[in-house]
Amino acid sequence: MKAKETIDGCTFEYNKEHRFYEARGDVFYDEEHDEMPDPSLWLAAQKLAKKLRSEGIKADATWSEKGWVEVCIN
Repeated sequence: MKAKETIDGCTFEYNKEHRFYEARGDVFYDEEHDEMPDPSLWLAAQKLAKKLRSEGIKADATWSEKGWVEVCIN
């Protein structure tokens, strides 16, 4: 795995211990005031997951709180 991947200007760093790429953006809120990731960062994470899958790597985009998004390597 590359140490860093940049998609649409968003740079994801690979976390070897947990086997995922991660990036942090601004925190956004939905209509119910639940946290959600920056829409452009979320789209970039989905594109990275798709890119990795096209290379034969099982990957899924996910997000957590405080603006973090991850692309998990399965």
